[in-house]
Amino acid sequence: GAYEAKTKLSELLDRVERGERITITRHGKAIAEIVPKRTHDPVRAAEAMRRMRALAAEVKLDDLTWEDIKAIRDEGKK
Repeated sequence: GAYEAKTKLSELLDRVERGERITITRHGKAIAEIVPKRTHDPVRAAEAMRRMRALAAEVKLDDLTWEDIKAIRDEGKK
């Protein structure tokens, strides 16, 4: 609740710093959320790109065209 958040703000910020999302309520209704700040980590980003490129290299599309791929993606959206 809001009162508890006020009295334990430091503890809540420690939890958020560790990656947790905190929802604050008032009278049982969610009114706010404290979330970790997103930071750009170039090492993690580079590793993610490396993994994506490795996976893409393994994918065999045979004779699929770009139009075929878009049709598969959009299948069932209508």
